[in-house]
Amino acid sequence: GPPDGGWGWMIVAGCFLVTICTRAVTRCISIFFVEFQAYFGQDYARTAWIHSIVDCATMLCAPLGSLISNHVSCQVGIMLGGLLASTGLILSSFATSLEHLYLSLGVLTGLGFALCYSPAIAMVGKYFNKRKALAYGIAMSGSGIGTFILAPVVQLLIEQFSWRGALLILGGFVLNLCVCGALMRPISLKEDCKTAPEFPEQNYVPETEKQDLKRMSICSPLIKLWPHERLCYCSWKEYDFLLMPGFMVLAVSILFMAYGCSPLFVYLVPYALSVGVSHHQAAFLMSILGVIDIIGNITFGWLTDRRCLKKHRYFCYLFAVGMDGLCCLFLPVLQSFPLLVPFSFTFGYFDGAYVTLIPVMTADVVGTSLLSSALGVVYFLHAIPYLVSPPVAGWLVDTTGSYTASFLLCGFSMIFSSALLCFARLAKKIKRTHLRSLTGDTALKQHIWTNGAIAYSVTAELDQRDVEFLAVDTNSFSNR
Repeated sequence: GPPDGGWGWMIVAGCFLVTICTRAVTRCISIFFVEFQAYFGQDYARTAWIHSIVDCATMLCAPLGSLISNHVSCQVGIMLGGLLASTGLILSSFATSLEHLYLSLGVLTGLGFALCYSPAIAMVGKYFNKRKALAYGIAMSGSGIGTFILAPVVQLLIEQFSWRGALLILGGFVLNLCVCGALMRPISLKEDCKTAPEFPEQNYVPETEKQDLKRMSICSPLIKLWPHERLCYCSWKEYDFLLMPGFMVLAVSILFMAYGCSPLFVYLVPYALSVGVSHHQAAFLMSILGVIDIIGNITFGWLTDRRCLKKHRYFCYLFAVGMDGLCCLFLPVLQSFPLLVPFSFTFGYFDGAYVTLIPVMTADVVGTSLLSSALGVVYFLHAIPYLVSPPVAGWLVDTTGSYTASFLLCGFSMIFSSALLCFARLAKKIKRTHLRSLTGDTALKQHIWTNGAIAYSVTAELDQRDVEFLAVDTNSFSNR
């Protein structure tokens, strides 16, 4: 099993730095807005596309990051990403037009971030099992802590060295991703051996080579000696979780959740200003969001690792997403600074909470060995809502003349995401009870014990925890 400590804490530190260099730097790009707008003389909408493109490219190319880290190595993927992101920022400091920035700051930097983000997060999952949620809480808090520290620093750099100088310095800072990449020492787990590809035809793969493949971890250079067809077969094996009912439900719920959470970060400050809160206080609301986000990351991670809550992580995630949805529904009623402060506290806390649990939930559904590929897909699913929801919310504000419709849509979207997962879990419970009553516990164990082939068809319907439960039970049965 995974070490649950030791070098794992260095992996957490590396991942923490990766989230600072990717997510926090992305959030800080919005500080350059006013500068870009003034310098290029463009309207808000055209300038806003820069931020959308970075965010979208980071999430859209996440599967590419997983693919490189699975087939070459995690270290190479993250170092390559660091070089690309740094190049993008440095080239942006020489920009002569907004289109130039769309390409260099949007596409190139976003692609670099994508190659680092999901592989680094997946590595934490490989090194931790018992303390997984806490490890993720610490690693993902880089986004909030980074925003809190980097935002004033970037503002200072712009004042001292203009926006060009500030982008150049950020480009140097992002090179730290190469250091993070060097920390990501690959680890070989028993589950990786289980998922090493078994090829159907005996004559197609010599027995010796089959043993070599089994010994190999997925996270190693598989490309070396493989013919094309075999590589395609292996790539498909990495993505067969896409057909799991559990993963499909998670995917749909993530689309709604990402749609609901994105506009709030863009429109909280304009909304606060529109109800008569001062500029200084509106910025303070964003700071509260950032800081409480960190507290949510770490405390919720720690809480859901405790024995009493560990079994109920699924419902903790549902609760956090649902609470954020409720907060959005109440937002149009909160029209003064004293009322908006508790909103920032509550929304920030639960936002941090469910962000920490996304990788944990994904690991529970697909297992650790497929986590890198699955996270690539999960973050890829964030891309479309991230790109679409802020403009849609903006259009609603323009047409209705108030923020109410936008915030209600966000709230209902998140509540729907939570309810969908809740119904899926209930349906699965009913199905499982039905399955047990049909076959009888002992008969089912006997069936799985005698016929290994059926194990997959049964477990495909259930998630990772059920697989472990069945494995334990069949062992005890065979010992009898």
